[in-house]
Amino acid sequence: MDIYPLFQALILGVVEGLTEFLPISSTGHLILAGDLLDFNDERGKLFEIVIQSGAILAVVWEYRHRFADVLRGLPGDPAARRFVTNLAIAFMPLAVLGLSFGTAIKAHLFQPVPVAIAFIVGGFIILWAERRVHSITIHSVDDIGPRDALKLGLAQAVALIPGTSRSGSTIIGGLFFGLSRKAATEFSFFLAVPTLGAATVYQLWKGRHLLAWDDLGLWVVGFISAFISAFFCVRWLLRYISTHDFTIFAWYRIAFGIIVLLTWQFGLVDWTNP
Repeated sequence: MDIYPLFQALILGVVEGLTEFLPISSTGHLILAGDLLDFNDERGKLFEIVIQSGAILAVVWEYRHRFADVLRGLPGDPAARRFVTNLAIAFMPLAVLGLSFGTAIKAHLFQPVPVAIAFIVGGFIILWAERRVHSITIHSVDDIGPRDALKLGLAQAVALIPGTSRSGSTIIGGLFFGLSRKAATEFSFFLAVPTLGAATVYQLWKGRHLLAWDDLGLWVVGFISAFISAFFCVRWLLRYISTHDFTIFAWYRIAFGIIVLLTWQFGLVDWTNP
């Protein structure tokens, strides 16, 4: 049995779990990692989308009591209904724009060099956001209203550009819109469930012809490694933001993007489709 495909699945699962909820772009890292591991064909791209389900499960498990309370309270609890309504509103912009422009974006931007540029630009936007004076008007996810949810959804939709970061767009957008760091981060966690869940189901249906029983081991390894790494990452991030800002992620994005561009420019790494 060839264990290299399992190694590819393990590495990509860890990359997905560690980067999905940080403002550093999981899609961008997976594109680059898939390119380095030579697992960037249509089958590899489907794998990268579907292992997001492991990261989703990590959030659901971490907030299992919150989700259980919402489900129990939906029939008559206004707070539970508001929570679900806000997630639905925030989900819609990315869903509509993704269905409308997803094919064109994948054709032109799902390549290492555009991703590296998005890394750098996103890093400078985070630095700008962190150097502004924060005027906090929303301290908790429960304080978010429909208009706030729509603005956060529009911010998340920017992440259709690979390398931008879905969580980063939502969190930094939240800071601009008056959310506390904790409220913006937790809402990005919650919004990941419908967003990544819908993307996984949609891509599985579109790519069902690529599914094969022989690849079951890859899916299992990728799912488990994404779940474990995402679980620890979520817990770490919640502790980290209680005493730190996001500046370190900005500098990481800028440095990482510059490294990719330099290795491409000088031929040190054979990035495909530059």
